Amino acid sequence: MHAKRWTVQIHITEDGDTTSARAVLSTGDRTCLAGAGHACRNPADPQVPEIGDELAAARALADLAGRLLAVGSEDIAQVSGPTSW
Repeated sequence: MHAKRWTVQIHITEDGDTTSARAVLSTGDRTCLAGAGHACRNPADPQVPEIGDELAAARALADLAGRLLAVGSEDIAQVSGPTSW
């Protein structure tokens, strides 16, 4: 059995009421995939930076998951060859 370790780093930046996050997946074999997410605080809401961080990070991870699924689907199509429906 061979164990693999993939690492996801989340980079968060704040600019006023806007929080941005970038989730970067490194697989250890030079493969790198990234997702992005953003959150914007309503000026009427209280300032709680953790909420913006959480929302932006969750959106970045969701974007990364979608990109990873797309890559996996493309890989399956390449291995499977053409299909005739």
